[in-house]
Amino acid sequence: MSLAVKPKLVMIDLDGTLVDSVPDLAYCIDEMMKALGKAPWGEAAVRQWVGNGVDRLVMRALTNTLWDDPSEEAFAEAQPIFMDLYAKNTSGRSELFEGVKEGLDYLKANGYRIACVTNKAEQFTLPLLRDVGVLDYFELVVSGDTTPKKKPDPLPLTYAADKFAIPHGDCLMVGDSMHDVEAARNAGFQVVGVPYGYNHGVDIREAKPDAVIDSLAQLKDLLEAVA
Repeated sequence: MSLAVKPKLVMIDLDGTLVDSVPDLAYCIDEMMKALGKAPWGEAAVRQWVGNGVDRLVMRALTNTLWDDPSEEAFAEAQPIFMDLYAKNTSGRSELFEGVKEGLDYLKANGYRIACVTNKAEQFTLPLLRDVGVLDYFELVVSGDTTPKKKPDPLPLTYAADKFAIPHGDCLMVGDSMHDVEAARNAGFQVVGVPYGYNHGVDIREAKPDAVIDSLAQLKDLLEAVA
């Protein structure tokens, strides 16, 4: 597995790619469930639900399914409880994955333009990136509410590429989920998967990215192998 073109712009997903944010998300989901008079789920369950924005995460906690919708009343009660909790607990338990700093340092030192493209709302994205010490690496941050549509729609990716005025064929998306791969394919980007993140228990290789790396530190070898 390899890349065909050396990219000019590298876009990187946040949750499950840069940062293990599940400990904070699980704490907030469990506290939300307790406030609703329901049993908490625990971190292992929440780890299977992360990846499509906090509203969908709340829905999954309410239904114990990936895609079923709770009643409007149940969601309307739960969602503000979660949002208040997560505003106060965005980053305290979250950590960068191994190799992230090394990968970002390599990209920056070698002149790659770098953007973060995530489905997480901006009010949580920017504090999290800042608190884990990587916000300044990114020339652009596209959050889940920056554009009218989220990944797997290609719009957040094409929005970022167009901001940099870089052709889509010269862009690379790095992410942990099938939605990152789908968004990249639909945008005409190359795409690299990481296997350690949040993909609902499915091996990222099944989505057929151009390459899979075990950590962002391996971006160096991947990119230097491109002619």
